[in-house]
Amino acid sequence: MKFTPAKPPFTGETLETLTVRLQARGEPAFRAKQILDWVYKKRARSWDAMTNLPKALRAWLDETFEFAPLTLVHGKQSLDVTDKLLLELGDQSLIETVIIRAPQEGVGLEHSRKTICISTQVGCAMGCKFCASGLLGLKRDLNAGEIVAQLLQVCYREDEHDPRAHSGLATFDNIVVMGMGEPLANYDAIIRALTIINAEWGLGFGARRITLSTSGLVPRILQLADEPLGIRLAISLHGATDEVREQIMPVNKAYPLAKLLPAVKAFSEKHGRMVTLEFILIEDINDSREQAEKLRDIALDLHAHVNLIPYNTVEGLPWKRPGIARQEAFADVLRRARVSVTLRREKGHDIEAACGQLRLKTEKARELSAT
Repeated sequence: MKFTPAKPPFTGETLETLTVRLQARGEPAFRAKQILDWVYKKRARSWDAMTNLPKALRAWLDETFEFAPLTLVHGKQSLDVTDKLLLELGDQSLIETVIIRAPQEGVGLEHSRKTICISTQVGCAMGCKFCASGLLGLKRDLNAGEIVAQLLQVCYREDEHDPRAHSGLATFDNIVVMGMGEPLANYDAIIRALTIINAEWGLGFGARRITLSTSGLVPRILQLADEPLGIRLAISLHGATDEVREQIMPVNKAYPLAKLLPAVKAFSEKHGRMVTLEFILIEDINDSREQAEKLRDIALDLHAHVNLIPYNTVEGLPWKRPGIARQEAFADVLRRARVSVTLRREKGHDIEAACGQLRLKTEKARELSAT
């Protein structure tokens, strides 16, 4: 289902498109950058806050654009270092944005390094068997403005405790496009959003600190390799053989490893950056020594980093995470071959922080209250 808002979100505008709109109504050329600075550098929360703009221009902006295309429903903080934001869009659809903190010695949690995980779709059509995002199917794509606005919501939440806000900088350290949805299935919107996020007149956030994760849409990976953005790439692999991967990821039937891995290598070689292979460890599905050895061989061939993620339990799904010893044994196969590997520990396991869980729980509660 496509959602057409009554007014387009301002956060989907580029410097070029905004300049054209303003010139059409006779505004001077500098106004576009002035307005964008109010939104992204000064973090204005309304048009009225833009005090050096003529009142008539502020009225036009209000009539023309949706200032905030999403609102915070609530935020949940985990027992460790993860905050999950549940956000409502203009059509009452729900999405999730996650703040993952990495505490640093000698500073408070509010000054820790922060990675923001953003969503690109309401739901997902990929049908990965272990994932909560796809349990309700794909409702719709997000537009570029809805993608960018997630990061502004994070800034509003974090600015008070982060001195970078005083310099107009983003108050987080990394962005991972790994939330709800398949980013490359919403290609035009995510490229436009990343352009705004990266641009000096936007959030001014460096491309090297942005990682996009895909389940493996090969033609789009090759297209992304030709983009000038220079972001990092992660592959949701989760199976080191076609047999195992097809069990849990239907996309593998269209793009098996024989097609996927050469595309990943082409991307890596073109940009000269290490690709990340994400591998959710699921008990008795992909946690065997054989899978570890196959994954080792793939990682060595691609010169890739491996991110091992113990499965986060999803209500209604049968999968479980392996025990700690099994996780470590799997990781040791990679370590002994000197593969760059991270074995993730708890990050929001107690707050439904796996992709789509909080939204799924809230949607079910809505359905119950409506009956």
